[in-house]
Amino acid sequence: MADPQTAVITQLRNIQSRTGKTIEQLHAAVRSSGLVKHGERRSWLMEQFKLGYGDANTVVHFLDKPLPSLDGGAPPAPAADGDPLSAIYTGAKAHLRPLHETLQAKIDALGTHEQAPKKTYISLRRRKQFAMLGPATKDALELGLNVKSLPDDPRLKAQPPGKMCNYTVRFGSEAEIDKTLVGWIKAAYDAAG
Repeated sequence: MADPQTAVITQLRNIQSRTGKTIEQLHAAVRSSGLVKHGERRSWLMEQFKLGYGDANTVVHFLDKPLPSLDGGAPPAPAADGDPLSAIYTGAKAHLRPLHETLQAKIDALGTHEQAPKKTYISLRRRKQFAMLGPATKDALELGLNVKSLPDDPRLKAQPPGKMCNYTVRFGSEAEIDKTLVGWIKAAYDAAG
């Protein structure tokens, strides 16, 4: 499976090739348009440079963020020490990291899977994403589950269609990491097969 950072770098390089402009030049053009809303900027890029929706969206996404290195070098590490959890669990949320690690150990025991760090959570994947785990508040973690159906339970919150996960559950203590919770994760893990 391709690394998401590599895919973004490839996309940005392709945008530069198709437009004949650097991403910085495209950013300058967007800024000079006077538009401020994300959707307006995306539509403007689609019209002015004949970019597709996804490409225009990516250009706007990086407008006020650091661009990854497009010269073939390695992308920057998510945290200074190379540990993505260090970047996620900082400040008031730092005390939640041991809870994350406890649940992650139970997930690791299910079998082989990939952990893809994102800005505020860790995506857990087999052939497809089966779960995502990260802090929801300063006092609780949120586990998102991609599984078609689970038995009704007051802890489970069903998500509307189109969301990244079908269910979410929040928890703030090790006592809540019980057989039921691990069973839901196993169902999602098996479905992502």
